[in-house]
Amino acid sequence: MSHIQPDSSEVLLSARNLSVRFGGVLAVNNVSFDVRKGEVFTLIGPNGAGKTTVFNLISRIYTPTTGTIDYLGPQGMLRLTEQPPHRIAGLGIARTFQNIELFEHATVLQNLLIGRHTHRKTGLWSEMFFTSRTRRAEIEAREKVEQVIDFLDLQHHRESMVAGLPYGVRKVVELARALCTEPRLLLLDEPSSGLNVEETEDMAFWISDIKNELGITVLMVEHDMSLVSKVSDRVLAMSMGAELATGTPSEVQSHPGVIEAYLGTVDDVSSLRREHAQGVSA
Repeated sequence: MSHIQPDSSEVLLSARNLSVRFGGVLAVNNVSFDVRKGEVFTLIGPNGAGKTTVFNLISRIYTPTTGTIDYLGPQGMLRLTEQPPHRIAGLGIARTFQNIELFEHATVLQNLLIGRHTHRKTGLWSEMFFTSRTRRAEIEAREKVEQVIDFLDLQHHRESMVAGLPYGVRKVVELARALCTEPRLLLLDEPSSGLNVEETEDMAFWISDIKNELGITVLMVEHDMSLVSKVSDRVLAMSMGAELATGTPSEVQSHPGVIEAYLGTVDDVSSLRREHAQGVSA
C-alpha cells in the first residue's frame, strides 16, 4: 500500500453546532469540532454521552436536527449532511462498528473483496460475459485486498470462514475490510471493545501505522484511555451530548469537567486517592 505523508494543517472534516433530538431526548447538544488531515481524533465520554450518535451523523445514518458537517472529499469541500447514505463510502469515508458487522459464512478474502465494491467500474454485461475489462478489474481488486492482508498480517486467515475465527481476529478483519475501500477518513467505533490486553496493544499498533504509514485520517470512539493516550493526537470529551473539553489526551484527562464526568467531583477523586493511600500504608 502506498505511503502518504499526513498534512495536519488541512481540515478534512468540520462539524458545526450539531444537535440531534429524539423526541424529548437531546442526544447531541450543539457540538462543534474539526478533524485535521492525517491525525487521530478521538471522542471519549461515559455511556450515553452521544459519541456514537456523532458517528451516525457522519455516516448519514442520522440527520442532525440542527448543524452541519463539511467534508473535504475527492472533488473538494462538500456539505456531508446533504449527501445520501449510499454515497458516503464512495466519498472516501469507511467505518467499523462496535458490534462486528461481517458476513460470517464467507471467507476473510470474500469479506475483504466486498470492501472493493465502491471501486467497481464494470457494468452488468461486462461482468456477465467476463470480458477482459472485468478480468483486469478482478485482478486489481485482488491485488489491493492482498496488500491489506499483508499490512494487517492476515495471511494465515485468508481462506478461513469468519464464523470460525476468534473475536480478536474478526475485529482485525473488519478493520481490513474498511481499509479495502481506500478511505480518506476512517471511523473506528470502539476498536478495543472485547479485546484482551495483548490484542488491544496490537490494535494500537495498527492504528498508528494506518495514520503514519498510510496517511489515513482516523476519527475514533473509544473507552480505553490507555489506547486513547497511545494513538490520539487530539481528544474531544463529551458528556450528556455536550462538549466538555478538547485538546491533547493529557490536557483532556486532567480537565476537571472530564474527571467529574468519569469519576465524580474533583473532591471525590481527592478523597478516593487519600483512602487508597491510607489503605496501602495500612
